[in-house]
Amino acid sequence: MKKWLIVILIASTIFGSSPKNSNLTTSSDLTSYSEKYRPQFHFSPAVNWMNDPNGLVFYDGEYHLFYQYNPYGTTWGHMSWGHAVTKDLLHWENLPVAIREYQDTKSGDSTMIFSGTVVVDTGNTSGLCTASDCMIAIFTSHVHKNGEGLLQHQSLAYSNDKGRIWTRYGKNPVLSIDRKDFRDPKIFWHEESKSWIMVLVIPDLYKVRFYKSSNLKEWALLSEFGNIGDIKKIWECPDLYQLPVTNDAGKKKWVLSLSGSHPAGSMYVGVQYFIGEFDGVKFIADDPKQPPMYVDYGKDFYAGIIFNNIPKEDGRTIMLGWGNNWAYANKIPTSSWRSTMSLPRELSLKKTQNGLILTQQPVSAITSLRKNEITDASAIEGNQIEVEMTINTASIKERELSILKSDGGKTIIGYNKISGEIFIDRTKAGNVSFHKDFSSIEKLKVNTINSEIKLHIFIDHSIIEVFINDGEFTMSEQFFPDGPYKIASPNDAITVKAWILKSTWKD
Repeated sequence: MKKWLIVILIASTIFGSSPKNSNLTTSSDLTSYSEKYRPQFHFSPAVNWMNDPNGLVFYDGEYHLFYQYNPYGTTWGHMSWGHAVTKDLLHWENLPVAIREYQDTKSGDSTMIFSGTVVVDTGNTSGLCTASDCMIAIFTSHVHKNGEGLLQHQSLAYSNDKGRIWTRYGKNPVLSIDRKDFRDPKIFWHEESKSWIMVLVIPDLYKVRFYKSSNLKEWALLSEFGNIGDIKKIWECPDLYQLPVTNDAGKKKWVLSLSGSHPAGSMYVGVQYFIGEFDGVKFIADDPKQPPMYVDYGKDFYAGIIFNNIPKEDGRTIMLGWGNNWAYANKIPTSSWRSTMSLPRELSLKKTQNGLILTQQPVSAITSLRKNEITDASAIEGNQIEVEMTINTASIKERELSILKSDGGKTIIGYNKISGEIFIDRTKAGNVSFHKDFSSIEKLKVNTINSEIKLHIFIDHSIIEVFINDGEFTMSEQFFPDGPYKIASPNDAITVKAWILKSTWKD
């Protein structure tokens, strides 16, 4: 969810270098990445505020992460695009601010750079590339004045040096419907129709719109989708992609995901998805009356989108999400920085007795961070741990099985035999006093497979991600513990393997 704020800044037509009072240069210049609560194998900005991932794209050997960024403080404001790159989706290099908020010198209105997309314009369809291809960004320009949002339209910028310097297109906007709320374009090349497809939202009307273009500069409306699923909160950050069904050879389906309300209700934000078909013009959900399905059932996964331009031979569809929640995001108790991203996740679909579901797994490269395996469950303790666990539900004698605790805190992860629920309880797990809406218990009913539940848990200081039953469900939560995490009570009902993980910022 976007906030509204008046900001006056003067910026040139060309971005890339940071002004003297901008705080983002490189991680080595500004931070040791050793602050309290700082994740060590999740991405977080060197300093200042971060929210939604933007412009995820692979180009010339690098994965690019652009993101909503405030160069001047640790709370939301001055929205610009931060920038980082990686070759393995784990070890990130921070780069200067890519696309910066600017002021209209004629009207005095300030324009912030909201969410959007980066594509690789193979074949130079835009005519803006100096070679056979270049990077094109299309994003929402948020025009505001005196603290009030006036207009949102879609603008274009281009880069001919692998995303280091960006130039705003001289004929912006490339798409406007003269509306205050009209945002978050996600664009991809649709091979069947030989056209660029844009997916974006009219948030307060719960509508997704689809547009097409041959050159990324002129867009024609194709269709609309909406007013189904979870409409308890405005819709944001849509994405559309095709996925294979892993246990149905040769079958593929389209997935439309978008951010809005949370499974626990409209106080929080989350990401829902629909499965259906896209024919190059419209998206049709397989079952419009199906109860909402969510990408993540924890409180801290939002605005998830996938990387563009991953080579076909790679075959993966990879999503990254914001590991925070608007209910308390500006108040989390970190110091020089705020917010982290999720682990990059490989997506697919799976046919189950209840129909098709989205499955997620951490990128396979995560195994390269393993230092040493811990074979004694009672010795598992630390802040950078990967745990593989199998719960034999038939062997559990107590009503609730506590799985994980933090020093000085109560149960964090557990299983309730009576209800069949995995739960995450952070009501007393360290520092919970910074905001009244942070303390919570998440519950998720899961099916057993031959009386077993499989958990794959990643613990990284202030964020924990749990992948359940080979990624059929995920739960992502922030914690701010007083000490290290440990397996709560080794039990005959569970089998455990664990590894200490290396830092991607130090090792």
